Amino acid sequence: MEFIVVIPARYASTRLPGKPLADICGKPMIQHVFEQAQKSGAKAVYIATDNAQVFERAKAFTENVLMTREDHQSGTERLAEVVEQLGLADDTLVVNVQGDEPLLAPENITQVATLLHEAQEAPMATLSVDVTDVQEVLNPNAVKVVQDAHQNALYFSRASIPFQRDSMMELDESKIPLAHFQRHVGIYAYRAGFIKTYLALPVSPLEGQESLEQLRVLYHGYRIKIAKACRPVYAGVDTPEDLKRVVEYLNGAL
Repeated sequence: MEFIVVIPARYASTRLPGKPLADICGKPMIQHVFEQAQKSGAKAVYIATDNAQVFERAKAFTENVLMTREDHQSGTERLAEVVEQLGLADDTLVVNVQGDEPLLAPENITQVATLLHEAQEAPMATLSVDVTDVQEVLNPNAVKVVQDAHQNALYFSRASIPFQRDSMMELDESKIPLAHFQRHVGIYAYRAGFIKTYLALPVSPLEGQESLEQLRVLYHGYRIKIAKACRPVYAGVDTPEDLKRVVEYLNGAL
């Protein structure tokens, strides 16, 4: 099985400006993400950015840097431009790794690529993790997912799904069992040809209401394979506090 990894790296960030270049133990964050992805067994790892500073800094540790347009409205649009620039065949497996996840385990990258490789009927695959805190169940920023018996995602939502009637109707958080809750992890594997198909699909009303791009795929009848991540998944870096936490974690691991 062969696959490539693409790491979108936008410079602009409301809560942490210049996020890809944030220093983590002497390296920019994007370099940490790149080096983790390299350990996944990918045929190649590419950084896709819209910023000259990120481009030049990344050139110091890899030649696989692509300059993309600034007007993309989503990571998927940027990924489509990468597919076009590289001239990828439609059946190429492409894993989209977020540029703000320096602690992402390489094994999870390999896992999502393998999941898609083994699922010929699906154009996409992704991962989830067990929910371990009831506050995460109730937090709209934590996207929940439910699946069928064949590892196909049924629905993604910011709401508490599945709604466990007997416990949740009591409005007593201490009585909500966590066994059936899964949180979606934002790593995706695509077949390259489907990325263009996705962008041509009309925006679905569900996608607009939940503000979740992946619902466009399910709304139009395509499958998304999903499995529990084989290694722990740490939260990405969105704020200065997140950055501090990652630095402290890595310093403790050295």
